[in-house]
Amino acid sequence: MPKPPVLGPQRRTNPLIWFLAFICAIIAIIVIIAGIIVFIGYLAIRPKVPLLYVNAARLDEVMYDQTGVLSVRLILIIKAENHNLKAHVTYYNTKLILRYHGLSIAQLVADPFDVRKNTTKELSYVVESSPIPLEPAQQDLTQQALEKGTTMPFFLKGNSRTRWRVGPLGSVKFWLHMNCRILLPINGSIVYPHCTTKSH
Repeated sequence: MPKPPVLGPQRRTNPLIWFLAFICAIIAIIVIIAGIIVFIGYLAIRPKVPLLYVNAARLDEVMYDQTGVLSVRLILIIKAENHNLKAHVTYYNTKLILRYHGLSIAQLVADPFDVRKNTTKELSYVVESSPIPLEPAQQDLTQQALEKGTTMPFFLKGNSRTRWRVGPLGSVKFWLHMNCRILLPINGSIVYPHCTTKSH
């Protein structure tokens, strides 16, 4: 007949372990509740990332001489757009570089500014470049564009930062990145390029 198992003294869980488990459970509950609050706040407010985009552009004047020196005068209208219905947005560290065939023509900057909820703000830039000596390849491309009376390619690249408060979600910050090509007619016609920022 088998012998009954011999049972030793029962081991009790250390009170410190129970205390730590209780603390972890409380923390888990707090995290879950916070997640629910953030999710409900997001659904109620539906925050949207602000934008910067080129609303209109025009090449006013082109001066090019036989020595291969170019200077231009152009106008850029850039709009800051805030589609948030319940928060105004602050734009800061705005810096855009305007280039022509790889040559920097101008740096477009803006002091920090606010855009109220569900509105836009217009930034107007009149760019008058200093005389720019062109390389032979750039001279050929410029000469061809002037002879054909077509367009000249400009590139706008840069960044801006945005910050806005979204109710219980706190402060939200985004980098806005712009990198686009703008073809401007030599005849001074206004164009409305599809040139806008991407967020990060």
